[in-house]
Amino acid sequence: MSTASIPRPSLPLLLAWPGLLALAVAMGIGRFAFTPLWPLMAQDAGLSLAQGGWLASANYAGYLLGALAAVAFPIRRLRAGLLGSLAAAGLLTLAMGLLEGMAAWLALRLAAGYASAYTFICVAAWRPVPAGDPREGLVMNWTYAGVGMGIAASGLACLALMQHGASADTSWQALGMLALAAGALVAVAAGRSPALVARPAPIADPAQATRAATQGERGARWLVLHYGMFGLGYIVPATFLPAMAKAQVPDPAIFGWVWPCFGAAAAVSCLLAPRLARGRDERRIWRAAQLIMAAGMAAPALLDSLGAIALAALLVGGTFVVITQAGIQAARRGAGGNAARAAAAMTAAFALGQILGPLAAAWAARHGIGLPAVLGTSAVLLAASALAIPQRA
Repeated sequence: MSTASIPRPSLPLLLAWPGLLALAVAMGIGRFAFTPLWPLMAQDAGLSLAQGGWLASANYAGYLLGALAAVAFPIRRLRAGLLGSLAAAGLLTLAMGLLEGMAAWLALRLAAGYASAYTFICVAAWRPVPAGDPREGLVMNWTYAGVGMGIAASGLACLALMQHGASADTSWQALGMLALAAGALVAVAAGRSPALVARPAPIADPAQATRAATQGERGARWLVLHYGMFGLGYIVPATFLPAMAKAQVPDPAIFGWVWPCFGAAAAVSCLLAPRLARGRDERRIWRAAQLIMAAGMAAPALLDSLGAIALAALLVGGTFVVITQAGIQAARRGAGGNAARAAAAMTAAFALGQILGPLAAAWAARHGIGLPAVLGTSAVLLAASALAIPQRA
């Protein structure tokens, strides 16, 4: 069947679904399943907020290590890397429900973060359509919507499990089996895809590469700092919003909806934001989205209510992927011929911020400072960073 005979509106999703599903597993389950399951883990195992911060940071440290490893040792066998990292994400999630103790959980979360980063990089290198194809933008939007869809799906699964009285261990095992099943579907699609072949980048002229590197350092230096601040700020609500909602209303049929709403907002933003932002400078998009995120984080800091937490879920969930895409695009554009190095630096700064955020929350908890105060401080830092993002050089 020729591509011309396929209905045009449905074609992007048909091309994007393997990557969408891979990101749903790697990010929605491998990275962020901890967020909706943390209230259950704290209840079942008697864990403290500080211990939750360490578990969250271990996953983000693994993500940083995975990203740095992929930069240091470029992926040559893309299909094998993708399928191996997806299988690892599923097995590590399953093991969270089979092993006990902080030491084992820390090791599992660290390894799951590594696998998630590896999957993300493989999906980013996977081109379902050739570069420059008019469908490329829509295909990528659908692909990255998988992050939000995975968050929403894992949140809904946890909600259903909690309503049936499932323990944290049982919930981890169920999500692990779900991840393995979804990974098997991706494996079937990957076996038929000629696009999963890593192509070496062309070798640039040394003098030109040196000039591009200098330009890249000037163009992206401050953006890296602000992107790290974004990672530091957003990860606090992305880790602890369901726990805050549970403190307001212990009924899982109510507080359990916070995380699915977060994921749904993220998925919808991937599809709507590019149309709303068409023709606008990506730095202005980044600034506006981050100010909206800061306002969402300030809501539960100022108002002690479930409604404020729900508003934070919608505003933070609806902007974090938008900022991710706009920030990376701004760095790549500012770096000129050194775009790959700029993107790697942005990813590293973002990952470092994600590690520090939960650790800061854990430190605050030890000193009697609650999550609302941490969110309020993070909102101020995010707003200040957004206003300081430099204009295009």
